[in-house]
Amino acid sequence: MGSRNARTRRAGRRPGAPRRTGRPQDLVRRTAFEVIRAVQTRDAYANLLLPVRLRERGLTGRDAALATELTYGTLRGRGTYDAVLEVCSDRPLRRIDEPLLDVLRLGAHQLLGTRIPPHAAVGTAVELARSVVGAGRAGFANAVLRKVATRDLKAWLDIVAPPDDELGRLSVTYSHPRWIVSALRDALGPARDEIEALLAADNDRPRVTLVAKPGRATVAELVEAGAEPAAWSPQAAVLPEGDPAAIEAVAAGRAAVQDEASQLVTLALAAVPLDGPDGRWLDMCAGPGGKAGLLSGLAGGRGARLLACDLQEHRAALVRQAVDDRTAVAVADGTAPPWRPASFDRVLLDAPCTGLGALRRRPEARWRRDPSALAELGPLQRALLAAALEAVRPGGVVAYVTCSPHLAETRVVVDDVLRDRPDVQRLDAPAVLAETARGELTGLGEGPYAQFWPHRHGTDAMFLALLRRTG
Repeated sequence: MGSRNARTRRAGRRPGAPRRTGRPQDLVRRTAFEVIRAVQTRDAYANLLLPVRLRERGLTGRDAALATELTYGTLRGRGTYDAVLEVCSDRPLRRIDEPLLDVLRLGAHQLLGTRIPPHAAVGTAVELARSVVGAGRAGFANAVLRKVATRDLKAWLDIVAPPDDELGRLSVTYSHPRWIVSALRDALGPARDEIEALLAADNDRPRVTLVAKPGRATVAELVEAGAEPAAWSPQAAVLPEGDPAAIEAVAAGRAAVQDEASQLVTLALAAVPLDGPDGRWLDMCAGPGGKAGLLSGLAGGRGARLLACDLQEHRAALVRQAVDDRTAVAVADGTAPPWRPASFDRVLLDAPCTGLGALRRRPEARWRRDPSALAELGPLQRALLAAALEAVRPGGVVAYVTCSPHLAETRVVVDDVLRDRPDVQRLDAPAVLAETARGELTGLGEGPYAQFWPHRHGTDAMFLALLRRTG
């Protein structure tokens, strides 16, 4: 033991410290790898963790862009890359240690999804493997990735995508689990031939869309700071490049990052005309606060008061940061509410869901969910919608919203709850949205429900039902 420690000291390395490999650690790829591992091992969200890691390590400009591409590209393409790696490996992927498998996925993305030269892609991945799992298994990574490098992505898809199985072909080609491909195709209904365009759009990098919170910021201010007016939402601007936190209004909390569809469903709830009072609004599942921040400004501009609730304290804390001082924030269970029935004029229910509508921004969600999630979420969604209809007064309006187009989370939930509710009227959500939007907004469906689509609208696949309680 003593002689080994002496050799360690002579080598300039503390006992237990990482081995030196003769080359400086590639911080960009290491950062991407660590975020990918956090997603795998502790259910971290890449869109929340990656910016933190970039700031901690001082990665900016091209380095930050590359780390972002490697992280999101690897997460999005995992299904495709696994199919290729399975062919190139001499053992099943389930027998490969998970850290090493993530290195292989990262290397496959560099080879098949970027313009990084093959020798550099293989070399940096092998170096990362050596750092993570040791020299012995780095040799295995080298052998596998050299096989991957023998063909481009199109040639590999000709081999690994089954031509006689349409769902299988789409699943491998567009890197979506088979059950999600099937569900999205069903949700498209008569437009099911758009499925490839939808799956491709899920793999596109989303634009950074900002919301100017009413009464606190304006679109003109965001445009002056370098953004461009968005296509649909009168409160939105698109940031072509750069860090949104560098914009003063965003840094101050007067504006925020928010998808256009998320803005529009909130604006639609506020746009529905009411008979009678319009002073008490409720956001039942408000965390982390995106829609609440917009709804808070809209309510304040009309002299209304918003109550924003969430079941979890840490999410309620995020809501407090997003809303203005006139909004009350509470920790509350929407299925066992502390408020009296018929207390509110407008109610927003952004129901917990699978998040299949936000796969562009959260690509890891496609690998975390399975069909069992629908069975778990369905009863909660129905209970929350029933509670929302009890919370609103006769003549008031409820917006039922999900960031998922899955039929089991959208129209099936609404239809089930309303089957025994003759006192509830379905409003024409596409018509309300068309009047709310600043451009010609089409492709939302024939009504009464509205469904946004990434490939049609460049937004998340947000669903909206507008429901008026009549008695």
